[in-house]
Amino acid sequence: MSDARDGLTPAGPLEVGGVHLATPVMAASGTFGFGTEVPLCDRRALGGMVCKGIFLEPRAGAPPPRIVETPSGMLNAIGLQGPGVETVIREYAPLWATWPFPVLVNLNGETVEEYAELAARLDGVAGVSGLEVNISCPNVERGGMLFGQDPDLAAAVTAAVRVRTRLPVWVKLTPAAGDISAVARACEEAGADALCAVNTFVGMALDVRTGQPRLGFRTGGLSGPAIRPLAVYLAHRVAQAVRIPVIGIGGITRPEDALEFLLAGCRAVQVGTATFVDPNAIGRVVEGLRRRSTPDGAPPGHRLRPA
Repeated sequence: MSDARDGLTPAGPLEVGGVHLATPVMAASGTFGFGTEVPLCDRRALGGMVCKGIFLEPRAGAPPPRIVETPSGMLNAIGLQGPGVETVIREYAPLWATWPFPVLVNLNGETVEEYAELAARLDGVAGVSGLEVNISCPNVERGGMLFGQDPDLAAAVTAAVRVRTRLPVWVKLTPAAGDISAVARACEEAGADALCAVNTFVGMALDVRTGQPRLGFRTGGLSGPAIRPLAVYLAHRVAQAVRIPVIGIGGITRPEDALEFLLAGCRAVQVGTATFVDPNAIGRVVEGLRRRSTPDGAPPGHRLRPA
């Protein structure tokens, strides 16, 4: 496990993979759009945000229905609907440049070349503090988690992005990888500055009256508290496998949930689905972290050690 994570102050400013965060709690991609929802939360609590995933060109996304509630969670199949990179550069980046926290852009592509071109176009754009390379989305026909399931493909995408930008490069991993540790190491060796673990789990819900899937895309990404123990486990495996920082994602709704990821070896966390229920969920998590260090009262640098 990386020595770089020792000594973390849970609620204070920190540097993660080349990005300076005011707190270790960020808004996850796909849950805050392009930031217009940010005024609904306490800006002082927001360590940073990752914008909705984008492609080179505008994208219509998946057919409706797109969201289904599940016990302790949610299935979504938005399909990465978005306006394309040029609209992001023209309309959103200038706004981000005025905000007091960093914004990373979530990159998506159907080919390695598309990821690289996105990185090149965003390089040097004011308001863009870093890139989150999404090789883990389960709700697209091509690309997405297909890249994240194979260490060689994951490395190829990471390397292609790395050579086309000076921005910090974070890579978002899929829980569907057969060996997530191998994928993590491949991304690290290819030049990633940090890893995000993990994206949603693939799931399905059926309408018992019709026998048909309840989502227009048939399957969707499961998020929310239901996945947290699985996400903590995978984030811990990733943190043991690499020396670069790991950002934990998956089912965080309370300060104690965030602390689980920090104890598992993560440097920071992202909160997503919880903000749909409580727009100030991030503020509540940060405030809770400020009141305590770890569940057992250990000093901030304490971490779960490898078995």
